[in-house]
Amino acid sequence: MSEAQRRAVESHRRHLRQQGLDRFEVRGLESDKGLLRAVARRLASGDAASVDLRTRIEATVGPTPNARGGIMSALRRSPLVGADLNLTRGTTSGRDVDL
Repeated sequence: MSEAQRRAVESHRRHLRQQGLDRFEVRGLESDKGLLRAVARRLASGDAASVDLRTRIEATVGPTPNARGGIMSALRRSPLVGADLNLTRGTTSGRDVDL
């Protein structure tokens, strides 16, 4: 890539970031490429249809992997909640070792 091309790409990406857009790569089937581009284009538009689409996709796909509190919610669903277990350990002075 020439220096002019590199500057043009950097300028274009900087312009996208100023608009609140970001580039990322996804892996998928070749046949889904057009669909994924259309979804990304719709989500990037920022209109009411994009908000509706985002809500429906999130409801279908589920919570994001970065959602906080996932471990705590799993522990709260545990069957051992409220089982009144005694998990304290006794202390000992150790054992004598014959060297």
